[in-house]
Amino acid sequence: MEKRQLGQSSLYVTPITFGGNVFGWTADEKASFALMDNFVGAGFNFIDSADVYSRWHPGNQGGESEVIIGNWLKARGGRDKVIIATKLGIEMAPGKKGLSRKYMMQAVEDSLRRLQTDYIDLYQSHRDDPETPIEETLSAYQDLIKAGKVREIGASNFSADRLAESLKISTEKGLPRYQSLQPHYSLVERAEFEGPLEDLCLREKIGTIGYYSLASGFLTGKYRSAADREGKARGSRVEKYMNDYGFGVIAALDDVAKRYNAKAVQIALAWLIARPSVTAPIASATNLDQLKELLGAADIKLDAAAIQQIDAASKPR
Repeated sequence: MEKRQLGQSSLYVTPITFGGNVFGWTADEKASFALMDNFVGAGFNFIDSADVYSRWHPGNQGGESEVIIGNWLKARGGRDKVIIATKLGIEMAPGKKGLSRKYMMQAVEDSLRRLQTDYIDLYQSHRDDPETPIEETLSAYQDLIKAGKVREIGASNFSADRLAESLKISTEKGLPRYQSLQPHYSLVERAEFEGPLEDLCLREKIGTIGYYSLASGFLTGKYRSAADREGKARGSRVEKYMNDYGFGVIAALDDVAKRYNAKAVQIALAWLIARPSVTAPIASATNLDQLKELLGAADIKLDAAAIQQIDAASKPR
């Protein structure tokens, strides 16, 4: 299995990241164990989570995803064979949010306890915190790295300006630098990342691990009418793509998929994997059939004509 360096970090990851947002939400612990077993069994190594996953689900407090990953790590062993990424900063409870030193020191211990591990491979700022000086955040990360609790750091949902400012302060003050960016990025959500943000990542050698890579399942091709959304956990999230533009993207994926004897979902991921700025798009599955389909994308190498066709259909309007 191909491994790619994440930014300029010490981490080498496989070209698809498993999105742990489903653990404790649309996949219970038993299903989550089976998904991770099969993901790692197929040669992949990169699992992404966050402390806040899945606080949005009724009855959840946040931390459910990390707890399931921690139980799996304890049951299976082989901690050094997987790259575990998690995030902090989005509100977990009143007063528990942001990127202040004080809160970061508390949040990391909570995540380590839930994950049942001594260290986090990639610890990410889940969103920018304009109320905390960047230097304070980066120096707190430096202390966590020195203590052996964190290996590398990343950013998520940062603007180009704020990411550039963070990198500048890292250089000037000799502080750890963000090695990765986790933006919202898919074939039907290109405008936010492409442009200044993508240019910065390429220039500064920042690895990109975009989320919602399959547009909440829309790019699998399974949502082709209003009836297809009914009773689906993410059904409401795909409605905005069900228009001439979105279906035009699906038509291009279907056409390319026929040529490659593949599925639309695999072509959508293969397009991201082929992008020079992207290290390992994040995708999730809730059953083993979905997972097998997703992972097949890593074996597809799109030719220039296929990339051009998909580019043209998905160009932001």
